Parts: sequence; C-alpha cells; structure tokens
Amino acid sequence: VAQHFLVSYHIECTDEVKQSVINTMGTFQDIVADKCVEYFERYRRRTFVTPKSYLSFIGGYKAIYKEKFANVKSLSERMRTGLAKLMEAEVSVNQLSEELAMKEKDLAVASKKADEVLLEVTMKAQAAEKVKMQVQKVKDKAQAIVDDIAIDKTAAEEKLEAARPALEEAEAALQ
Repeated sequence: VAQHFLVSYHIECTDEVKQSVINTMGTFQDIVADKCVEYFERYRRRTFVTPKSYLSFIGGYKAIYKEKFANVKSLSERMRTGLAKLMEAEVSVNQLSEELAMKEKDLAVASKKADEVLLEVTMKAQAAEKVKMQVQKVKDKAQAIVDDIAIDKTAAEEKLEAARPALEEAEAALQ
C-alpha cells in the first residue's frame, strides 16, 4: 500500500533511501497491528488498524515532509542569499582596501608637500621678522632724527621770534 502511495510522491533522496522509507511505513503498520493485539490481551478491549488509519498515517507523513522540505528549502535559499551577500561584501572590501592603499599613498605625498610648504612658510616668516626688526631699527633712527630736527626747529623758531623785533626795526628803517 505504501508503495502505491509513495512511489509517485517526490522525496529528495536516492531511490534506495525512498524504498527504505516505503518499507519503514509498512513496518510501522505491522508494529501498530501487533500493539493492537497486545492491547487486547492486556486490557481486553479491541482496537483496530484500518486501511483508513494507515492512509492517514501516510498522508500525515506527506504533509510533515512537505512542510519540513519547504522549511529546509527556505533556509537553504536564505543561506545562498547570505553567501552571495558575503561574496559581494568581500569584493567590496577588497576594492575599498585597494582604494584605501592608494589614498594612503596620496595622503603621504600630500603630507610631505604640506611639510615642505610649512617649512618654507616658517623660513619666510622668520626672514620677514628679521626684515621687520631691521625696518623697526631704521624707523627708530629716523624717528630720533625727526625728534632732533623738531627740537632744532623749535629752538630756531624761538631764536627767530627773539630776533623778529630787531628785524622789524631794520625793515622799518629801510623802507
């Protein structure tokens, strides 16, 4: 009976394993029939294994197999998807690693150039500071000369003012 109902049912296995499943179904039917006899001998109550209960057993097996197969198929698909994503991630990581290596090289070159520019700017700033100090010295000297001239001018103006009345008298006399 199991042969008839299960031979056309698709089970993901070899023909040898499928035949073992079919034989096991028959063995279970025989064991249940033996247990019915033992139950009668022990409790004096009759129970029967009917073809309908056997077909129900086979139908239950098919339903459970179908459910578990679908579950395993779903898990298998999820695993394939996960593996594909891992492979994509590996490719992306390798590309990013290569880009990072190139960026590190570019960064090293840029850092070296920045150090050179910083050194040049520092040297020019020091040279500008020296020039500024020299200009400040010249400015201080020039300011000292201007201050001396202002003092001399003030003294000359005072002398001119003191001599002005004499000049006016001399002009008045000529005129």
